Amino acid sequence: MQILVFDSGVGGLTIYKEIINLLPHADIVYCLDNAAFPYSEKTESTLIHRVNAVCQQIAQRISLDLIVIACNTASTVVLPSLRQRFTCPVVGTVPAIKPAAALSQTGHIALLATKGTVNRPYTQRLIDTFAPQCSVEKFGSTQLVEMAEYKLLTGTIDQADLNAHLQALQIPTLDTVVLGCTHFPLLKTELQQALPQVKYWVDSGFAIAKRVQQLVSLCENPNSTAQKVCFSTAELSPMQKKIFTQRGFQPIENLKMALE
Repeated sequence: MQILVFDSGVGGLTIYKEIINLLPHADIVYCLDNAAFPYSEKTESTLIHRVNAVCQQIAQRISLDLIVIACNTASTVVLPSLRQRFTCPVVGTVPAIKPAAALSQTGHIALLATKGTVNRPYTQRLIDTFAPQCSVEKFGSTQLVEMAEYKLLTGTIDQADLNAHLQALQIPTLDTVVLGCTHFPLLKTELQQALPQVKYWVDSGFAIAKRVQQLVSLCENPNSTAQKVCFSTAELSPMQKKIFTQRGFQPIENLKMALE
C-alpha cells in the first residue's frame, strides 16, 4: 500500500511521524513541493494547480492507494479538486479548532497558522461552527514556517526573535493554541517558552494518523515492506537529503522538469 504524504516542505514530516507510529510497516511516498515553498501566501488558484499537478506526476510513476495533504494551507482549498481527480481516498489536514475549544478553560484560544490558512473562509467556518463561544486570536505567519524549516535543517533557532514575533499573543487569559500548520509542532518547545501562560497546545497530527489507519484497514493486501521514497520539485540541499536519509527515505526523482 502506497501512502503519499504531501507538503510544501518538511512540515509534513510531523504528520508522517504520527502515521508511522500507528502504521510502522506502511509504504510512504513523501513529496515536498520545495520549488514553491512556502505556500503561505500563494493564491488559491496557484495552490490548486500545483498540488494537483504534482500529485498527478507522482501517480504516473507510482500507484497511490491514499493521499495525505499534510498542509493546512493547501487542505483548505485543494481537497475538492483532488477528490474529483483521484479515485483513492484523500485525507486533508485542517486546524484543530473543535478540540481546542473543548479544552480551553478560559474560552480564549489562538489559531497559529499561515496567512493563507487564517484568512480562508473554510477556517472561519470551523471557528463559527466549533468555537462560537470562544474568543479566537487568528495569528498568520510566514516567518514561523521559515523558522521551523531552519530549525529542522540546523537544529537552532533565535528564541528572542520568536518571542518578539509572538508578542501580540502574550495575553494572560490565552490558555489554548491551535498549531494550524504542520511545520509548527517542530517549534513546540520554543513556542512554549515564548507563551508560558498557554496550557494546551493542539495539532491535528494524531487525528490524521488515526484516519489514515482507519482507511488502510479497509483496503486489501496491505504491504509490510515499509519502503520509503521521496520526491521533490526542486533539488534537495545536502542537509535536506540528510534529513530524509536519516528517516529511511531514498530521494529517487526530482519532478522539477516534469512540471515546467
